[in-house]
Parts: sequence; structure tokens; C-alpha cells
Amino acid sequence: MTAFTEQAAYRIIDSLQFNNPVMVAGWIDDVSGIGERTLDYIIEGTGCRLCAEILPEGFFPLAGVTVENNVARFPESDFYGCSERNLLVFKSSIPRAGWYRFLLSILDVAAAFGVNEIYTVGAMVSAAAHTMPRVLMGIVNNSGIKVRLEPYNVMTGADFETPPAQKPTFSSYLSWVARQRNIDTVNLWVPVPFYLVQAEDPRACKRLIYFFNDKYGLGLDFTAIDEEIAVQNRRIADLFLASPEIEQLVRKLETGEGLDSEQSEKLAQGMSEHLKNK
Repeated sequence: MTAFTEQAAYRIIDSLQFNNPVMVAGWIDDVSGIGERTLDYIIEGTGCRLCAEILPEGFFPLAGVTVENNVARFPESDFYGCSERNLLVFKSSIPRAGWYRFLLSILDVAAAFGVNEIYTVGAMVSAAAHTMPRVLMGIVNNSGIKVRLEPYNVMTGADFETPPAQKPTFSSYLSWVARQRNIDTVNLWVPVPFYLVQAEDPRACKRLIYFFNDKYGLGLDFTAIDEEIAVQNRRIADLFLASPEIEQLVRKLETGEGLDSEQSEKLAQGMSEHLKNK
């Protein structure tokens, strides 16, 4: 089924049957690729299959196509579903235009599958050391949701206001539009150390994945991501041996000391080059 209206443009590929499913959404090219990597892990781990898509016309210009290793990568706006887990996953690039119409399309597909609860996943840059536990913060569009999140160690008490001259995140817009349709929405954010933004942060991914596995019983296997964490730890240990200065900068962060701009740049560059070269 393909729907084209003034407000929506999507295609249902597989009419999966759900029973009050939860939807998890994330955006490609998020900080450190956290959103995409988290969703890919959930999709593969639960056996989700493609069931719908938002068509690109009007949302993504041709200039939005990127090329990686000589392969064109077109914008994706795909829904994946797993009936057995009552799970719908939406992975997408953020549209260049037509935000409101795009958001309505997301919610129209969600409604077609009976979704009444949506989570978005993302990351924010942090000044903390990578050795510190990853916390999970949640922004909700209904205060009643906070009670349901309490058993899962999600911080929901933060006060925040979008800085002047900046617009809210796409996840925030989705939360607002979903509120108009009485759909509960939680924007989940996990901090990523600033010096891992250009590399990877498997610990941040695991924190998000663990939440969904714990709350919704997805039966995920953490072996692969635990190995990623172990490999990264070994690589960082190697860097510390080769560069005591880099290690000292991380130790300062661990004790709560701040770094000046030159030290921060040195740490970020050294860590990024070492991890990418490996």
C-alpha cells in the first residue's frame, strides 16, 4: 500500500501484525553514529525485516546523496518490524526539507501498525572520561511516562532550553507532533566523550541496547558489542603506553579536572587517529 496525500508519502511493504508495539527511531549521522549503530544492532538481533518506507520525494534533494568508498549512499527512511517482539524500528536520515510532512508520515506509518509508544535514540557530546559509566537521560512528552522509566535508571529530571538562534532537535519535533496524537514519546540520550565522537563509543551503544532489552525482553545477545568494548579498551591501553601524555589528559578528566582547548584538541586528535588507524 502506497499513500500520497498533502501530508504523507509512504509505502507499506509488509503488513505485519502487532499487538500494541513499541517503536524505536534513530537518525543516521548522529553523534558518533550512535543512533544508526544502536538500531542496526536491534534490527539484526531481533530479526526485524523491512515493512515500510517513507518515500524520498520532497524530503531529500539529489545533493543529499553521499559517496562512501565509491558507492553512492541514498537517504534511507525505512521501518523494520518483528511481530514476535512487538517491535517496530525506524531508521532514517534527517530530511532536508518538509520536516512537518515527514513527521506526519512517520506517525501515519506508526498508526498503521498500532504503535502508541515511541522512543528515539541519540547521543550528546560529554566532557567526561570514557572510563565513566554511561548514563541514560530521557526527555518525555508526558510526565506520566517518568514513573514507567524509574526501574530502568533513566534520568528524567533535567531542565533544558534550546539556546538562542538554534532550533530543537528533530527528535524533539517528533515528540511534539506525537503529543498532538496522544502518542507517548521518550527521547533517549547517552553522553559520548568528546574525544570518541570521531571514532566509536560501543559503551554508549550498549547502554541504549541494554535499556530496550531489559524493558521489552528482546532477547539480545551482547557478545559482539562486549567484544567491541574489549577491543577498544585494548587499543586505548596501547595508546597510553605509546603516549603517556594522552593518558595523563584522560586521568585529569577522571578526577574532574577540566582541560583547556589545546589539551582537548590534542586528546581528541590523538585518540581519533589511533583508533581509526587500528
